[in-house]
Amino acid sequence: MQIVRGKRIDVLFSASAIARRNLELAKEIAARDYKDLLVISILKGSFIFAADLIRAMHDAGLAPEVEFMMLSAYGAGTEAGEVKMLRDIDSDVKGRDVLLIDDILESGTTLTHARKILMDRDANSVAIAVLLDKRTRRSAKTPLDADFTGFECPDHFVVGYGMDVGHAFRELPFVGVVTGDA
Repeated sequence: MQIVRGKRIDVLFSASAIARRNLELAKEIAARDYKDLLVISILKGSFIFAADLIRAMHDAGLAPEVEFMMLSAYGAGTEAGEVKMLRDIDSDVKGRDVLLIDDILESGTTLTHARKILMDRDANSVAIAVLLDKRTRRSAKTPLDADFTGFECPDHFVVGYGMDVGHAFRELPFVGVVTGDA
């Protein structure tokens, strides 16, 4: 447990466990032998995971181009709704292998939307890498699975390592659950 801004936060995944898993994920990605790889980080929540994973990919011998897409399905709330494109990528994906990086796969709505956009633009392939997977949150309506998963996540609202609640706690080097006031 940690105390941050007067809140108790239980650590689910430590900074060292995340760093180890990022190296493993980078090796898994490199083993796929993607051609002309374009990595697209879904902002805002994935920015820290994407940066660390891309550096680990470099260590695994990859040199992808990097882009950013901003989609929102949450607004200021904690439940997914309609997906809105807030910022699109600049690169052409036609004929390219694309790796979407996101912080968490819950309902699958955002990543399904992003994958469809890129496939409609004639990407050769669109793989998905997520730090966390909450399988229990997906329904048969959106049966999406990630190609690369850092950790299976219990059904808690998590913060840290880029993820927030009310724009707070993104800076934490670990993933945790706010459990109350200190």
